[in-house]
Amino acid sequence: MGLTATLSNALGGMKVNQSALDIVSRNVANAGTPGYHRQSLTIVDSAGINSSLVNAQGVERAFNQSLQSYYTRQVSDTAGADIQAQFLDRLQTFMGKPGSAGSLDTVFGDFQNALSAAATSPDDYAVRATVMTKAQSLVETLNRLSSNVADMTRDVSSQIGARVNDVNALLKKLDHINDTLQDVTVDPTARAAVLDQRDRIVSSIAEIMDVRVDYRVNGTVALTTRSGIGILDHEAGELSFDPNNGRLDLSTPSGHLIDLAQPGTLQSGRLGGLLALRESLLGETQAQLDSIAAALAQAFSTQHTAGTPTSASGREGFTVPIDFVGFKPGNDIMLEYTQNGRPVTARIVRVDDPTKLPMDSFDADGTRVIGLSFTGGMTDLVAGLQQALGPNFAVADAGGGLLSIMDDGAPGLTSVTGLSTRTTATSAQGQHALPLFLDTGGVPFSNSLDGRGQATGFAARIKLNGAIVADNRLLVQGVPGTTLGDSSRVDYLVGQLSGMSFGASGGRAGTGLRLGGTVGQMIAQTINFQGSRISAGLDARDSQMLTLEALTTQMQSEYGVNIDEEMARLMELQNAYAANARIVSVVQELLNELMRIAA
Repeated sequence: MGLTATLSNALGGMKVNQSALDIVSRNVANAGTPGYHRQSLTIVDSAGINSSLVNAQGVERAFNQSLQSYYTRQVSDTAGADIQAQFLDRLQTFMGKPGSAGSLDTVFGDFQNALSAAATSPDDYAVRATVMTKAQSLVETLNRLSSNVADMTRDVSSQIGARVNDVNALLKKLDHINDTLQDVTVDPTARAAVLDQRDRIVSSIAEIMDVRVDYRVNGTVALTTRSGIGILDHEAGELSFDPNNGRLDLSTPSGHLIDLAQPGTLQSGRLGGLLALRESLLGETQAQLDSIAAALAQAFSTQHTAGTPTSASGREGFTVPIDFVGFKPGNDIMLEYTQNGRPVTARIVRVDDPTKLPMDSFDADGTRVIGLSFTGGMTDLVAGLQQALGPNFAVADAGGGLLSIMDDGAPGLTSVTGLSTRTTATSAQGQHALPLFLDTGGVPFSNSLDGRGQATGFAARIKLNGAIVADNRLLVQGVPGTTLGDSSRVDYLVGQLSGMSFGASGGRAGTGLRLGGTVGQMIAQTINFQGSRISAGLDARDSQMLTLEALTTQMQSEYGVNIDEEMARLMELQNAYAANARIVSVVQELLNELMRIAA
């Protein structure tokens, strides 16, 4: 091999060494930088006519597609669990621990105890005043909890809007990076930096919403949700959120408009977690509070009217008076019967909203709920009820405002065992029932199902009856002139509060828990359900974070910069550079000697 070839090889080696030194320097400078992938120089041997030499082929960037995809998925899952845990932790603070001062079960227990004391000493003003004080505390607790949930819901909506803006900006940046990566003239070193930026942006998007990444040969990426909806392919989609109707629309690159707020569409990420909070977790909590407030109001204001046994032509049943003026939407007729030996309870509720009819379902405690309009009077009521109950019943107008329901007369098939009405007391006197808890504007609460339903948002609106606050004797005096020592009204109210059972029909209490039972039982169910859900949410966040930490450690091992290894590599390169420099120096000396001899 001649001197020229030797010199060429040495200079080529020095050039490769310099490139490798630049990369080592860059690795060391970025040690610990989030999202930086360790780089190395790709070196290939080239064979010449009389020698071999090395060339730098390009910059290689540490990357494991399988690991990166797993990490991206875990980022989404952790972010979704984390945002839910943050709000569940706030909810836990608002609800309080069971039995703690100010918690809903404690406040209700105090009210129940005060009412029981009034049944023992109805003529004691201080005892009656305590009942009203505890009732006000219960109302304020329901109002406060409802307000807390509403504030959290608004906060969730605000965060959804902010995250939508963030992801739109990130998608535009990633689209621009895709354009850059398609440019084959980009310097390899700059290309590696762009790929680092690409992966950082993908991780940022994954934190906001769940994505599946398609890595292409040229370094560009396409993004879809896990449910298969495209959000970036050649160009970026754009998200928009309407807090009024809850729609989270994606305008896809293909021109379609898709509501990502639909169940199962976004499965994780902060947006997925926030949507679950808004549409499910917080909505269910509000519905449970509304159900409790509704049951509380009805326990006090419901007046029961028992039916009278009747029979005709071998049929047996009951008649019950129906006051179409006093029978409010939401009031009901309670029918008890056995069918083939199986006991059944049916609740025939007044529903005047035609969009809610027909209605025939079962509530949380198994009661059959039949909705009928009462606007057509007794004739329409009889016809509608006969159609709903079927031929095994005989429904008739018994005259004088009486509704008659009898069995089919056949032994062992259908037997009517009870019939009664439940109406709402609108006056503080005239009956044992007492409208102690009212709706906005002093409107009696009848649990009307018309429109959105009177129970919707009732926990925020429930208030005490001002007339009873002003004169607590009304707690005792159901009939004008009743002595204050007569405990019959208070006894009735105590019995109602501890014995009247309710069930959330039509899923009003949410899909997570449909409340049923007495007011106290509904409160206990809510507290236990919320406690379990909060605990599960916090545990899920901790578990996801541990998994993400393990993945991050693995990625750091595979992608990160090891200073000791880089220093060892630096020493190797310095020695190689010095050796090549020595060869150049020797060749220079030989050439000088040859020139001197030739001269």
